[in-house]
Amino acid sequence: MSNLDSKKQKLVGKVALITGASQGLGYQIAKRFASEGANLIICSRSKNEIEDVVSEFSQDLDSDQRIYGFDCDVSVQVEVDHLFELIENKFGNLDVLVNNAGILGPLGPIEDNEWSKWVKAIEVNLIGSAYVMRKSIEVMKKQDSGKIIQLSGGGATQPRPNASSYAASKAAVVRLAETLALEVAVFGIEINSIAPGAMNTRLFEQVIEAGADLVGQEFYEKTLKQKESGGSGFDNATSLAVFLASVESDGISGKLISAIWDDWEHFPTSIDALNSSDIYTIRRITEQERPNVI
Repeated sequence: MSNLDSKKQKLVGKVALITGASQGLGYQIAKRFASEGANLIICSRSKNEIEDVVSEFSQDLDSDQRIYGFDCDVSVQVEVDHLFELIENKFGNLDVLVNNAGILGPLGPIEDNEWSKWVKAIEVNLIGSAYVMRKSIEVMKKQDSGKIIQLSGGGATQPRPNASSYAASKAAVVRLAETLALEVAVFGIEINSIAPGAMNTRLFEQVIEAGADLVGQEFYEKTLKQKESGGSGFDNATSLAVFLASVESDGISGKLISAIWDDWEHFPTSIDALNSSDIYTIRRITEQERPNVI
């Protein structure tokens, strides 16, 4: 934004699409990208909310920055197609995708879940994310460059009882990101996933509203403690998103990176080691790697 020295901004001139940007982490990433000089296309399912964000951000943009907001349900292909037609008309290129849109889905034992809601979470979190990546890759291949950042979530690396559709979709979309990273590497496109940490977002509030009977006593109590502590905040996740969108992360692809626990700022000094290893990926641990367990 205008009060920053443009020489220090990391995303000047970049065109970035951020889904689910009307609130929570998506909003915070969009705000941070704007401050780093990016041109933005932001979307959410709520037309009024995304228009409010555009109005808010527009007040502080530099004169050469542009921002457009659109309502789009990523699980509806025709809406995503229309979104990319608008991106083509407004910019003609796309440098960065932040695939953030997601929903929690139904809570409680799977046999008690309303099945249409269970399926909807898969449609949004996995299929919707996959289709947005597909459309972005089509654009980025023509450029021989691009950065895709997929938001992970609870359940991607560990089970999440009583939130089965959320956990399954998040695990699947991270593996999809790893797979596509290999597919598109020859085109100069890099794809990574972010584990943002425990944040007090709208999804977090849904867990509290559901109560211990649906989410389980242990997870409910853990969530209450998170509410008291304030959670991990947004700073680490937004900083990691900027890092992965910028030239600082060039050469890093196919990784699931924790904003909180991983020393990602020093990854550029170890790119060869990163790329020749399966660390920071979803993988199976064998008995040989965990001796004396059984």
